[in-house]
Amino acid sequence: MRLFLAIKCLFRVLFDADFAEGVRRLTRDGETPAAVPGPSAPEKAAPPRPMAPVRSDAISLLAALQRDARFVDIVSESLEGYSDAQIGAAARDVLADCGKVLKRFFALQPVVDAAEGEALQVAADYDTGRFRLTGNVSQQLPAGGTVLHGGWEATQCELPAWTGSESAARVVAPAEVELS
Repeated sequence: MRLFLAIKCLFRVLFDADFAEGVRRLTRDGETPAAVPGPSAPEKAAPPRPMAPVRSDAISLLAALQRDARFVDIVSESLEGYSDAQIGAAARDVLADCGKVLKRFFALQPVVDAAEGEALQVAADYDTGRFRLTGNVSQQLPAGGTVLHGGWEATQCELPAWTGSESAARVVAPAEVELS
């Protein structure tokens, strides 16, 4: 252990002038100074600020879909006893409002600028994250195909920052109480 320390000190003395001066002072005439100057102690850091409550982005999105479109309400509601016309009428508004939320947060755009049913050439080096091939997938690429779905791409992702309490971080929609 002391051998390792001696070798370490040898190299520090050779390559670090401040360290060498400290060793020289320590070994001068066998005197041991009361305190060896060394690097100054770091200043005391300010106490850390408390962390803001964290909320999952998925819950923030779900909360926005509920607040602006009543999405959770409609998918949680039992459809028994409602006619198809009633369900369709309720879904029309919910779907339109859900679309507004998605547009506001993600600015969705099609992955390809081609309508369903249009011909599209798939390059040999296509990105599997941007295209999912179906049908005769064993053929040599590049190859032509037909667009079944244009895909969706988020051109932004701007979910609102959570400012509520830690205990409410998982609340999708607060309970509503009308006071009398």
